[in-house]
Amino acid sequence: MQISLNSRFTRTVLSSAVLSCAAWSASAQQPVPTSMQLATQAPPQVAAEAREILSEMIASKSIHANGSTALAQKIAARLLAAGYSQTDVQVLAPAKHPNKANVVVRLRGSGKAKPVLYIGHLDVVDAKREDWNFDPFSLTEKDGWLYGRGTIDMLGQGSAMLASLLRLKRENYVPERDIIVAFTADEEAEGEANGVEWLLKEHRSLIDAGLVINPDAGEAAIKNGKKIYLTTQTSEKIFISYAVEATDKGGHSSRPTDQNPIYRLSKGLQRLSDFSFPLHLTDTVKLYFAGRSQLESGQKKADMLAISKANPSAAVVRRLSQEVETNIMLRTTCTATEISGGHAENALPQRAKATIQCRVIPGETQAQTEAILRRVMKDDSIKISVMTPAKPTPESPPSPAIFKAVEQVTKSMWPEVIILPNMSAGASDSVFTRNAGLVTYGVDAMFDDLDDSRAHGRDERISVKGFNEEIEFVYRLMKSIAKLP
Repeated sequence: MQISLNSRFTRTVLSSAVLSCAAWSASAQQPVPTSMQLATQAPPQVAAEAREILSEMIASKSIHANGSTALAQKIAARLLAAGYSQTDVQVLAPAKHPNKANVVVRLRGSGKAKPVLYIGHLDVVDAKREDWNFDPFSLTEKDGWLYGRGTIDMLGQGSAMLASLLRLKRENYVPERDIIVAFTADEEAEGEANGVEWLLKEHRSLIDAGLVINPDAGEAAIKNGKKIYLTTQTSEKIFISYAVEATDKGGHSSRPTDQNPIYRLSKGLQRLSDFSFPLHLTDTVKLYFAGRSQLESGQKKADMLAISKANPSAAVVRRLSQEVETNIMLRTTCTATEISGGHAENALPQRAKATIQCRVIPGETQAQTEAILRRVMKDDSIKISVMTPAKPTPESPPSPAIFKAVEQVTKSMWPEVIILPNMSAGASDSVFTRNAGLVTYGVDAMFDDLDDSRAHGRDERISVKGFNEEIEFVYRLMKSIAKLP
């Protein structure tokens, strides 16, 4: 299937997706027979192997400072031992960054269609032992949970992809299109050797594909202990970070002035805290709320239906803006994440500085965002400079064929879960594949609690059951996507 981005095609698939979303949402409300017993867990031997892989990945401590090469070599060794050829398992690193290696593996198919590429990063955010109740770099099981840095983001998904590749090889499975998996470096830290970006630039032929699946960009949600939806991500907000700085000549602390940089910067940040960016609804977001409304009742259901249509009322926008989960889908957001100032206890500060991180709705620009920040902070003496510039990326068109494949796999495991198109609030490596002209969708079934998400946080975890289900989902998804024409 060649997916074009021309406007006629986009309008066609969008109309189809609207109808499909409505049909899926309706079907999700049908009662599931209580006698229905569906296999949702990977076979015990596969689950055990994936658990061993996850433990090995976490123990590798693949933080930015350490790099991913040691882990990449361990992944390659497992693939080679399972029967993959040296030609089909490549460990590649930039010459200037030998500790930032990537692994590219290819399961060869019959060649009936262009390959499908799966991408997943090996690096994780650092964690301090004193902040955790467990050793973050040792997989720990307690009370049905698996704790460790990367269990959710995204060594858990990486383990499932690797376990699926090993399982398919042992089954002598020949897909209709090649399945390529790139385990990559340096996603988390916006590092100097991002694996996906580097592979596209230096080794495009190894990962060139007709379609890309990025588990890191997918979302599967639990609310009040119940699985409720799984998304197919078509777009994501644009990441920009700014430094904002106020300065003064300083002086003795016994002679305070109204030019104190800490006060001036604080006032500007307070104004930003009180500000909401304008409403901006993309086609994907409208589809998301139309489908998501079927999971709600009362006022919330009515509000989500209203926001999916033209001209929602101010009251609807206000109510949906009061919850973080829905507010981030409605508009660009900018928030302070770091602050520092002053140089001595008994001296007036000469400098106060903060970091503002923005997640910008696709279609808005860096210049527009900066102009709004300047207007909101209302202090021309505060210097605003770009730390991480925007990488605008196109939206992948909502595709009924992809949605249907994801739906079939999901329903084979959890009939009650509905499928939604989605725009991610966070950023991922999909920005590189989409900008390279590769149509990319985020899909994953690592169900996470909307009210207790621990990615990048303390005591990151996944349930034992959830991990075993993820292993089976990835295996089934790989087989399903490979059958698409």
